[in-house]
Parts: sequence; C-alpha cells; structure tokens
Amino acid sequence: MKIIDLGAGDPRLDTDLFPVLRELRPHLTGELFRQVCERGHGQGLRFTAGYADDGACVAAAGWRIVDTTSTVRKLYVDDLVTSGSARSTGVGRAMLDHLEAHARAAGCYEFSLDSGTHRTGAHRFYLRERFDITAFHFTKELKPLEG
Repeated sequence: MKIIDLGAGDPRLDTDLFPVLRELRPHLTGELFRQVCERGHGQGLRFTAGYADDGACVAAAGWRIVDTTSTVRKLYVDDLVTSGSARSTGVGRAMLDHLEAHARAAGCYEFSLDSGTHRTGAHRFYLRERFDITAFHFTKELKPLEG
C-alpha cells in the first residue's frame, strides 16, 4: 500500500480520491467537491489517498490541524473511508497510522474524528484502534439565507 498526501489542485483529487470519498459522501458532486477543496484549503483542509499495490485508490481521508481552547492543538479527520472492496485488509489502519504521524509531527495533543451514529461497523473499527468516545456531537441544520 502507498499513501500519498495530495496538494491543492492535484488532479488525483478528482480522478482518484473523489470516487472513493463518494462512498462516504454520496451527496457530493464533482463541482461541489471542487468548491469545498478550494474554500477548505484556506481553512487547513488536506486530503490523503491510499493506493493498493495495483495502483487503484482504495482509501481517502480529509483532515485538518486546528487549534482550539478545548484541546489546544488537534488533528481532526473530516472524512475517512476505505472502498467497499478493500475493507478489512489493513488499509484503514494504515491511513490512521499515517494521519497520527502527521498529528505527532505537528505537536498535536489529540487525534479525533466524528462518526455517524448509524456507522456501527466503523465504530467497532475505531474502538479496536484505541479511540475513545469522549463527547456527543450536536448538529442543527441551517438553510442558507436567500437574498
């Protein structure tokens, strides 16, 4: 397995990473993904792709390093997905190890992510990888103001 951090504007974001990311985020269109990449990069959003030995992209991660009052500095994973065909092959663990190395190198005190309540298989994986459930995440959906 080969893990590569993809920089802003890298064409592999669209050709390789995006199809895998859509398994987790089916609401994203190509255009919307490009908009998020453009705006998110200035907010620290980065992407990492995992490739199988045959060269196929089989994992995608979107992440950022943020400074907060609650944890001082942390690496937060926005997205982590392994393609359905590559699950339970060690790809997810390799991606987590890669991201944790980024966190340690950046002086982070925490490595965290959120996972939808319906994703019980993912929860088993995160618990097995020694993540703890430390908070509830609350959301209030907002509609954009028209005008």
